[in-house]
Amino acid sequence: MWHYAFIVFLGGCCYGILSTFVKLAYSAGFTVTEVTGAQYFFGTVLSWIVVLFTKKKKLTYKQTSKLVLSGIPFGLTGLFYYQSLQTLNASLAIVLLFQFVWIGTIYEWVFQKRRPTKEKLISIGVLLIGSVLAANVMFQESVTLSWQGSIWGFLAALSFTMFIFLSGSVEKDTPPILKSALLSTGAVITVFVVFPPTFLFNFDVLTGLSSYGLLLGVFGVVLPPLLYSIGMPHVGSGMGTILTASELPMAILMSSLVLGEHVGLPQWIGVLIILGGIVGSNIRRRDSEQQSLNIQKSTTF
Repeated sequence: MWHYAFIVFLGGCCYGILSTFVKLAYSAGFTVTEVTGAQYFFGTVLSWIVVLFTKKKKLTYKQTSKLVLSGIPFGLTGLFYYQSLQTLNASLAIVLLFQFVWIGTIYEWVFQKRRPTKEKLISIGVLLIGSVLAANVMFQESVTLSWQGSIWGFLAALSFTMFIFLSGSVEKDTPPILKSALLSTGAVITVFVVFPPTFLFNFDVLTGLSSYGLLLGVFGVVLPPLLYSIGMPHVGSGMGTILTASELPMAILMSSLVLGEHVGLPQWIGVLIILGGIVGSNIRRRDSEQQSLNIQKSTTF
C-alpha cells in the first residue's frame, strides 16, 4: 500500500505547486478569469493528447456521463477558492481550504460507513494545528476576515473533498489516464460556464498566457486526477485526504524557493508537523493492516 499512498501524496504536492505559478501569472498582469480558464483549458487538452497515445477502452454513455459529472467538483474547487481570495488573506483562504482533511473523514463515515478511529482523529488534529502554523495565520499583524470569503473558502473545501471522494469511488475499473481526461472535461465545462473563455479569441493574451496555462494545466489538471485515480481506490478517501495535506508544505516550500518569500520558523515548524502527521498516519495504518493480516493467518492455521 505504500506506493499507492505515495502516489496520492504526490497528487497533493502538485496542488501545492500551483499557488506559486498563479502568483507569477498575476504579477505578469493576467486576471483571475484568464488564469483559471487557461489552467483548465490547457490541462484538459493535454489530458486528451495523452489519451490518444494509450490503449483505448470503450465506455458506455452512462459511464462517460458519470465521470464527466464527477469532474464538476474539480472545477468548482478552483472557482470557489479563487473567489475566496477576493476578500480573504491568502493564508486564511488556504487554512479554510485545508479543512478538507477532516471533511474527508466525514464523507467516508457517511457514504462508506467507515467510522474514524481515535488514531485518525488525532492525526487530523495534528494536521490542522500544523496548517495554522504553516499558513502563518496567528503571527500576521492583520488578517482580513469576511463572512463571504469564509463561505467561499469552506465551499472550496467541500467541493475538493467531494472530488477526492469521487475520483476514488466512481468507475474504478476505468484506465486512470482516460478517467483523468473525462474528469478534466467536466471541470473545464464547469469553469467555462462561469468564466467564458474570451482569452481564446485574443491572440496576444493567449500566447502570453500559454506558458502559465501549460504549467498550471500539468500540475493542476493533468496530474492530480491521474494520481488520485490510481491511488485513491486503494487508500480510501479518508486516508487520501490526510495524504493530500502535502499540498500546504509544498506551497510553503515553493514560495520560499521560487518566489523568495520569507518563511518564518513557526511556518517551518508547521510544515514539519504536517509531514509528521502524514507519516504517522501511514505508519499506524500499516501496523493495523499487518495486525489484521496476522490475525487472519492465525485463524486460518
